[in-house]
Amino acid sequence: MRFSLALASIAALCAAEDYKLGPDSQRQAGVPKGTVTQHRWTSKIFAGTVRDYWVYVPALYKPDKPAPVMIFQDGAGFVPEDGRFRVPVVFDNLIHKGDMPPTVAILINPGVLPALSPEHQERYDRSYEYDALGDRYARFLIEEILPEVGRKLNLSKDPNDRAIAGSSSGAIAAFTAAWNRPDAFRRVLSYIGSYTNLRGGNVYPALVRKTEPKPLRVYLQDGRNDQNIYSGHWFIGNQDLASALEYADYDFTFTVGTEGHNAIHGSAILPDALRWLWRDYPKPIAKPKGGGQRHYITEILGPDSEWELVSKGHRFTEGPAVDRQGNIFFADPPNNRIHRIGVDGQVSLFKENTGGASGLKFGPDGRLYACQTAARRIVAYTADGGQESPVATDVDPNDLTINAKGEIYFSDPRHSRVWFVDASGRKRAVIEGTIEFPNGLALSPDQSLLAVADTRSKWVWSYQVLPDGSLTNGQAFHRLETPDESSMSGADGVAVDSEGHVYVATRMGVQILDQPGRVVGIINKPHGGALSNLVFAGPEMKTLYVTAGDRVYRRPVTRTGVAAWTPVKPPKPRL
Repeated sequence: MRFSLALASIAALCAAEDYKLGPDSQRQAGVPKGTVTQHRWTSKIFAGTVRDYWVYVPALYKPDKPAPVMIFQDGAGFVPEDGRFRVPVVFDNLIHKGDMPPTVAILINPGVLPALSPEHQERYDRSYEYDALGDRYARFLIEEILPEVGRKLNLSKDPNDRAIAGSSSGAIAAFTAAWNRPDAFRRVLSYIGSYTNLRGGNVYPALVRKTEPKPLRVYLQDGRNDQNIYSGHWFIGNQDLASALEYADYDFTFTVGTEGHNAIHGSAILPDALRWLWRDYPKPIAKPKGGGQRHYITEILGPDSEWELVSKGHRFTEGPAVDRQGNIFFADPPNNRIHRIGVDGQVSLFKENTGGASGLKFGPDGRLYACQTAARRIVAYTADGGQESPVATDVDPNDLTINAKGEIYFSDPRHSRVWFVDASGRKRAVIEGTIEFPNGLALSPDQSLLAVADTRSKWVWSYQVLPDGSLTNGQAFHRLETPDESSMSGADGVAVDSEGHVYVATRMGVQILDQPGRVVGIINKPHGGALSNLVFAGPEMKTLYVTAGDRVYRRPVTRTGVAAWTPVKPPKPRL
């Protein structure tokens, strides 16, 4: 269920401008009253900070049944019964009516680092905690607050049973927590949200449009007279986010009022907002089926495409490579092994004592080439793994790619180099010092360009390949999205499809770049850990495999991967 911006705007024009609190915000006779207790917490994730928080427990709470839970940021503004929001009163009334389940509320303040003496200033963490875009605040809630409250209360761990809310910077904190951890929070209530450039929040509309949709339900509210300051215009920011959520086909609504940056409108509509947020409970909140019709990700992922676990229990998976039949081979460097995944999905051991093999690639000769990082060489294995032949020695290889002639490019991040090995085995450095940490690399479908990922930046470099294997006209060409905590993308493995799109395993997921170098889609990671590499495989090269921590996953895609032995000229890109 979605509300168009036009309908929301019309409704706002018809609404009363005084926004009086309704009966659901007043104490009602015969309604059982929940309890509220106050607590104090010293955090480890936000080192040294202290904060107050309040826990509301509904009268209908039953210790033998896991209770839904809703977290409110800036808790001191939501908990008083004589304030504007009056969360305990509203919860009591709605729970009594059956408009929402018996829900525990955790109303928590931002942290403050106490001063060492009365003459010193305290440090106020609110913007650092709330306006940041990473998962730090979500981890604080998941790893510290929820377990602490859960010591005395039976709280549900089902993300469908968890909601999170806030106002202003507390609102973007709520959205950020759910965006980064939909495995923990699925329902978001955002009042006058700070989707501006206080700490980069203005990027959310673009991320929502690019990223594979997540299982979230979002209620947005803002006023036409919200503030317009140095970091942006709040109402425009909320409109932009609402437009992006509509574009990506999220379950959302956007209620527009006439107020400014205050709680007057939001508090008046809190009962209706909660009804909307908890409607149809306990029906699970589902991920949008591939997003809206315009969402670019729908051109790559089918509507029923999901990650499927293929293999686990390894120490670290790396370097997936595909042979002519579509079988997958991947390395486990700490265990000195290479494994094989057949097109039938069966996993078997291909080779032991691999010299710490990491990057793998099949050449046009049918042999499997491996970067033996511990042995400091590149070798080639016969198809059955019975014979191992050195290709390049006294090198520090990490990953490699091979052209149709059997010539090799490999990365050497330790020395900030990329090397070329010709068909006769002669090697020479073709990139030196330009890229800080060259990692994954791949040739374009027609093998005229080489893409090289820099793990320590937001760039994938593009070089033109000369007939003798030399590289020229290099540019920091493909621009990756980077996480909030660092300017490093964590870019690792690289693959290409027949359209000329570049797929990069990064800390944010699989980022898809079009030929002009723009991120047009981000495929969510299969779990919270890092991705190391990826490859197209299967009989038709229409299955994307990723190596992630100790596991290997796969999912069907609509695009076709390109192997070294079948170069193709891609179509002219959309400019």
